[in-house]
Amino acid sequence: MSFRTDLALESTDKLDFSSLQGIKQKINKISGLTVTEIKVEDGKIAKQIGKPVGTYVTVEFLSLSKEYDNLDEKIETVAKEIQKLVQNDGLKFVVGLGNSSITPDALGPKVIESIFATRHIKNNANNSVNLPNLKPVAALAPGVLGQTGIEVSEIICSICKDIKPSTILVIDALAARELYRLGSTIQISDTGILPGSGVGNKRSAINKETMGVPVISIGVPTVVDGLTLVKSITDNHENIEKINNFKPRLNKDVKSMIVTPREIDILIERAANIISMAINLALQPYYSLEDLKFLVS
Repeated sequence: MSFRTDLALESTDKLDFSSLQGIKQKINKISGLTVTEIKVEDGKIAKQIGKPVGTYVTVEFLSLSKEYDNLDEKIETVAKEIQKLVQNDGLKFVVGLGNSSITPDALGPKVIESIFATRHIKNNANNSVNLPNLKPVAALAPGVLGQTGIEVSEIICSICKDIKPSTILVIDALAARELYRLGSTIQISDTGILPGSGVGNKRSAINKETMGVPVISIGVPTVVDGLTLVKSITDNHENIEKINNFKPRLNKDVKSMIVTPREIDILIERAANIISMAINLALQPYYSLEDLKFLVS
């Protein structure tokens, strides 16, 4: 039985990086945050951990439901990591995946509300509104298949044919293995994403292969799979044998459950604020964080 996590950090936590070829890990402390970069370079390793070949950056901090201080440092750290993966010029297309009507899945649409969209402001207009050196950015919250009857990947691909972005940035809710990672972890990757992965409803992939341009994914774990939660509890319980007797019943009962914290509305609001402003800062290098806060307020 496999236990689901969308975080590369959790998928590789049992690996001995010093003895393996084809995967590298680098850990840094930046402004009090832990930033872990994992580079998966070999297809065999990728298959072993269940993640595509590529770069995964994880920024860890205290749960946003408990600690919301030093906000600017969090935003600036995340922005720098996004900038490292978004290295080309041209239009950036920011897409917020998820269902705004379901709180644990509303991260993407919530982020889009505060993205500084500039594609419609042409070069001559930049100077007339005293906003020189703006980089072109488009933003969209396309909804989900159940709302539109259209696969999100189809919507994005169709729009890309017209606006021709150089990079797509997608934001989505993720699933974690450990409860403490909910609302306390941001993962940034250059491998794209499977929409709906956080709530167990995976759709068609959105990545460089399907879209034709680089796809940067940004996500925060907002849920834990029910079976994964049971495993976490039983594996760490003092009386493993006794708890194991209940596993067949527990597995059946929680087979389709998704667990989210009570304060999920606060986590979504605060995580969306950090991610949206980090994206704005990463994509508009000529403007300060204070400038961008004013422009999207």
